[in-house]
Amino acid sequence: QVTLVESGGRLVQSGGSLRLSCAASGRTFNDYMMGWFRQAPGKEREFVAVISWNGGSTDYADSVKGRFTISRDNAKNTVYLQMNGLKPEDTAVYYCAARMGRWTLYKRGTDYNNWGQGTQVTVSS
Repeated sequence: QVTLVESGGRLVQSGGSLRLSCAASGRTFNDYMMGWFRQAPGKEREFVAVISWNGGSTDYADSVKGRFTISRDNAKNTVYLQMNGLKPEDTAVYYCAARMGRWTLYKRGTDYNNWGQGTQVTVSS
C-alpha cells in the first residue's frame, strides 16, 4: 500500500492557474501508475488525468485537454497536476490515486486501490 497526501487546492478566479501536488509514501513510487480524479457536489467522481510510472505516457479527460498537465518526480515521490485556464466547472474536490502497474493507462476509479483524502479547488466566475 501507498499513502497519498494532496495539497495545493484553494479558491481561484476563472482563468487562473493552480498546481496540485500529491506526495506518496510507503512503497516504491515508481512501481505505481498515478491518476487524478475529481468530484463536484452532487456529481459522480470523474477521471481527470493519468501518468505512467516513468512519466512517458499520459492521458486526459476531454474536458481538461490542453489546459491541465500531469507530471511526476519520482525522486520526490510526488505527482503534480498543473491546471491552467480554470473554469467554474472545474470546481471540485481533487483526488490523486495510485495503482501498481506500468504500461496500461487506467482511467476508471475502480481500477485504483490507493486514494488520497482530496483537496478542494474552487473556481469563481
